[in-house]
Amino acid sequence: MSVGWSGPIPGSFFLEPPGEMMDQKNTAPGPLAGLRVLDMSRILAGPTMTQVLGDLGADIIKVERPVAGDDTRQWGPPFLDAAKADEPGWSSYFLSANRNKRSLALDITSAKGQRIIRELAGTCDIFMENFKVGGLAKYGLGYDDLVKVRPDLIYCSVTGFGQTGPMAPRAGYDAMVQGMGGIMSITGEADGSPMKVGVGISDIMTGMYAGMAILAALHHREKTGEGQHIDVALFDTQLAWLVNAGMNYLLTNDAPRRYGTAHPNIVPYQVFPASDGYFMLAVGNDAQFKRFCELGGAPELAEDQRFATNPARLENRDVLIDTLRGITERKPRDFWLTGLERVNVPSGPINDIAQAFDEPQTEARAMRVRFEDERIAGGGADLIGSPLKLSATPVSYRQFPPALGEHTREILEELLNMNTQEIDALVDDGVIAAGRRVEKADV
Repeated sequence: MSVGWSGPIPGSFFLEPPGEMMDQKNTAPGPLAGLRVLDMSRILAGPTMTQVLGDLGADIIKVERPVAGDDTRQWGPPFLDAAKADEPGWSSYFLSANRNKRSLALDITSAKGQRIIRELAGTCDIFMENFKVGGLAKYGLGYDDLVKVRPDLIYCSVTGFGQTGPMAPRAGYDAMVQGMGGIMSITGEADGSPMKVGVGISDIMTGMYAGMAILAALHHREKTGEGQHIDVALFDTQLAWLVNAGMNYLLTNDAPRRYGTAHPNIVPYQVFPASDGYFMLAVGNDAQFKRFCELGGAPELAEDQRFATNPARLENRDVLIDTLRGITERKPRDFWLTGLERVNVPSGPINDIAQAFDEPQTEARAMRVRFEDERIAGGGADLIGSPLKLSATPVSYRQFPPALGEHTREILEELLNMNTQEIDALVDDGVIAAGRRVEKADV
């Protein structure tokens, strides 16, 4: 497989002038190069996190069920078609969280499969899983089991409610935790129904917290030689990223309400109507409010004691917002966006996702990355780029999201020194599923 980019990626290794398609990978080692992760997570929280580790150079071995694979392989349409009609493609959901990984299709319910996982754990630095509490221990793959194989192993468990507490045995799902954890109660219009965030944000944030915990555990291990068990829960994470909304409650004992696009602590900070659409206004201080009022032809509002300071504007939110809407709807959106930028008042358009990817900043920051791969119908596909820009150790895009079991043979040969006959026997026994063989020179 070859990977190419249609534009410059900050910090990446280029032999061709920016903008020319190139058939070479970024070969600079990432900051996590040399680390290996045995990834037994699926869906979104764990895979999102291990994709970040992979982008940073770690070798991610994704363990999947034979035949079915990660649940998200079937979460479509839309699907990206394979070049060959008799090969399965990739769901867009799976593509969002699984690049820079090698796929090992293995039945962990079998004794042989469990032995392989234990042996692989001995070659890995990090073990990632999101089974229900005790789900892997019954197969002899819990933390206490695997530290016998590798005492300095960092074992990360992501669950709905953590390893302790009355709800620990329950499964957790993003939308369910968004509801339980309070975020839905403050999302949506004030007079509307509770609303979930448009992506699986509880899952994603749990993955980000888990990734930080793993990096902290790696630093601790470097100093002490000691591994540890990391316990990260969707519910805990959801409470943690309530941030200021959660603190508003803890200080007042009053549960925050929904404000639509408005901010609970800053006014005016919300969507406003223009004569031809909408725009986001994000006034962050009194000086910005004064400049906004001057641009809108109503400087007297900034001198009115009801509105002169942010606490006063909060107290008189409803009357102020009604007044400002009457002002903003008289002029077109471009008047406001251009004028507010000129007077240094934060604002922005309300883009749909297509418009967001068409922003010049998206291209400048390489947030749309082109992969070239002969397995893909049409020869290539775009993925969302990494937001991490490191000057000395940039991220790299080495591996398109794998086909199910694509690297099974490669991993067992490389890490466990299995020969062809041993691997074929495991295939015949149904312990593993091996996709087409991928030579190392292609990866």
